[in-house]
Amino acid sequence: MKIINIVGARPNLVKIAPLLRAMRRYERIEPMLVHTGQHYDKKLSDIFFHQLQINEPDFNLDVGSGSQAWQTAEVLKRIEPVLVDQRPDLVLVVGDVNSTVAGSLAAAKLGIPIAHVEAGLRSFDRSMPEEINRIVTDALADYLFVTEKSAVENLLKEGRPRERIYFVGNVMIDALEQFLPVAQESRIAEDLGLICNGSLQPFGLVTLHRPSNVDSSATLASLVRALESVADMVPLIFPVHPRTRQKLLQLGINDHAKLRLIDPLGYLEFICLLSHARIVLTDSGGVQEETTALAIPCLTLRENTERPVTVTRGTNHIVGLEFEKIRTKAREILGGNGKKGERPELWDGHAAERIMEILLKQEL
Repeated sequence: MKIINIVGARPNLVKIAPLLRAMRRYERIEPMLVHTGQHYDKKLSDIFFHQLQINEPDFNLDVGSGSQAWQTAEVLKRIEPVLVDQRPDLVLVVGDVNSTVAGSLAAAKLGIPIAHVEAGLRSFDRSMPEEINRIVTDALADYLFVTEKSAVENLLKEGRPRERIYFVGNVMIDALEQFLPVAQESRIAEDLGLICNGSLQPFGLVTLHRPSNVDSSATLASLVRALESVADMVPLIFPVHPRTRQKLLQLGINDHAKLRLIDPLGYLEFICLLSHARIVLTDSGGVQEETTALAIPCLTLRENTERPVTVTRGTNHIVGLEFEKIRTKAREILGGNGKKGERPELWDGHAAERIMEILLKQEL
């Protein structure tokens, strides 16, 4: 069974690592990896391959950055010859980036079965490019592997056959379970000066990368003002995505006394900080899941989430973009009044194994 696995952006690498690891346990499976190059910066890509123990990709399409349409079209154009030449039994895609939908579309037009890992997640906000990617990918996929039960309901409402939907758990948590012990050996806290008299000092962690938050100067400036107000309660570490850094520089924003802007981190360094943070402020779907798994309070700087189980069962709060709401909820959490939450069902580190067991039973 030849399976071509398609990745393009940094979150894809976290999800594909446990899947490739599970595939290699079976002689019947021949896994191949295609990296579209959607994320090509060394700090956003190469270090993740190394830390997540992912072999060099079999194919690197070197697509690079561009508009939504250009990038999707370029992946589609460059991946088709690979699929034609390799003739895989299955194309496996993860997440919701442009590489996900482009790879699925190329496979569907060639009659190659598609498996979508992390299917059925919906924010119901079509202004998000990722939402369009999710909807289209799920419409094309033959195997829909979901992380939470709300995703099953979403897919059924969209008319997807029940027999194609599999509730398997969350491969992001598989990676977290595998690599957290290694991450805890990181010296990132010492490097950032967070250790004082032998003790780790309280701190919070920030991530911002969604175009809706960072492309508008007014929105970004307002969010930074809110972050600065939280940083007056607890120092915040903000690993800054390159495009976010560029926007901040255009606004003349640099370090606040207690809001530290640092370069992007590797997976292990980030997970180490995440696991020790008092509070996390983010617009990332994956970080919402990781904080829920680690029982770390999370404020999501969006008006919605495609991962509602992180709110209903986990430690996530949707606070939107309003200054006062962000500050009030942060004060509540830092005062010890945040919800405790619990791990969602099947977030146990074995999702990739379940996926392999299902695929091995299929006649591909």
